[in-house]
Amino acid sequence: MNTASRWLAALGLVLTSAGVSLPVSSAAAQEVQVKGPLAGAPAVRHMRVYRDHRFQIQPEFSSTLVDEFSRTLFVGAQIGYHFTDWLGIHGFFDYGISLDTDLTKQIEQSGQRTDTNALSLPDPANFGSQIGQLKFMTGVQATFIPLRGKLALFQALFVDTDFYLFAGVAFAQVQERKDVKQVGDNPVPCSPDALRAARESDDFAAADRECIATQSASATRLAVAPTFGVGLSLYMTDYLALTLEWRAFPFKWNTSGTDEGGLDAERKESSGGSFPDGEIDEDDRTKQFNQTFRLGFAFYLPVRSEITK
Repeated sequence: MNTASRWLAALGLVLTSAGVSLPVSSAAAQEVQVKGPLAGAPAVRHMRVYRDHRFQIQPEFSSTLVDEFSRTLFVGAQIGYHFTDWLGIHGFFDYGISLDTDLTKQIEQSGQRTDTNALSLPDPANFGSQIGQLKFMTGVQATFIPLRGKLALFQALFVDTDFYLFAGVAFAQVQERKDVKQVGDNPVPCSPDALRAARESDDFAAADRECIATQSASATRLAVAPTFGVGLSLYMTDYLALTLEWRAFPFKWNTSGTDEGGLDAERKESSGGSFPDGEIDEDDRTKQFNQTFRLGFAFYLPVRSEITK
């Protein structure tokens, strides 16, 4: 080893020893302070506050999803007030227009009636008149906005955006097939016993008319359900935003107007039974996870939003 190598080795040994012997100082996170022009500056500057202390009026259009027999188109509006930029309360009202699905049209064209299923399908061609429909829906909800930021379109157009959650209670007017139940000693219209007795007495035409008349008779009621969902707001101006929203409102109703109630192994009424109970009533309502997709235009008042420092 030459002299230069010895001096370098000695210098490395000295530095290593000094590094081991020097005390190691520790710094906690709270001790780290920002210095320079950013000292004391807020996390976000000149942020536009769209919701805080503003009223919201939102015309909206929506459609139900995953429908079996009838799809509902809603036209309505939301009105709300935001206490802060992340919390508000809204009320909504939607009027419904019902459209038959392809399944309903197939049953009307190809459905077959027998004495056994006459109560559930009195006249296949008129099946559309017995299915359940949503006439209108209203309710109140609390809205929580946990996230906001910007969306970039084609890396050129930037849109202020927020993501929100909501939950509340909904009231839906439901039109269903009217109850068909036994009155006194008379058998239920459309029942096999009634049709059999009508054939034996040569009065089948009258019994058939009575059976078919039950198909178009309807009744309305107000169903109460929880409602919840998520949405996205795309702000186009200080006072206007495009909203995309998914809403759920599950409750029980008879969407098909058929005899869905049954009897259990002990011949007691049970909605999950394997044997029809021979009547149309509240036992024929089944759990439905009703849901809609909504498109809205939210207008905010006052029209000028606040900008932070």
